Amino acid sequence: MDGSSTNAAVLQTTRTYPCPADKIYQAFADPERLVKWWGPNGFSNTFETFEFTEGGEWRYTMHSPDGQDFKNVCSFVELITAEKLVIKHDSAPRFTLTITLEESNNQTLLTWTQKFDDPQVADAVRHLAEPGNEQNLDRLAECLNGSI
Repeated sequence: MDGSSTNAAVLQTTRTYPCPADKIYQAFADPERLVKWWGPNGFSNTFETFEFTEGGEWRYTMHSPDGQDFKNVCSFVELITAEKLVIKHDSAPRFTLTITLEESNNQTLLTWTQKFDDPQVADAVRHLAEPGNEQNLDRLAECLNGSI
């Protein structure tokens, strides 16, 4: 982990990857790759809908290691190739995930900002979401280096 910061409704972390921003962006844009790494350690996914366009819908089920299923409904709010993704999580808990990519010297700084609609919800899930976000970014690194 490069660093993290929080306030009442926001969970934020950063990570530097040794690759171009476009490679990271494509790991989000390609559902066949995204399905392999999205989520915390031990989780798997089934994508029902993946419309990677602004205004497009993303419906998926996350399967936990203990067999629980978590349905998720999201929409893609803003997509700027190799620069920014904004994803609105429309099912509970409601939040907007903003991912920015800043490339410099063949490395990319990824900033992951998860802004919850309700600060109390952010506080209630922080103990699960913060380590889960870090694990998600670890799995992204594995995807980028070809391990998964």
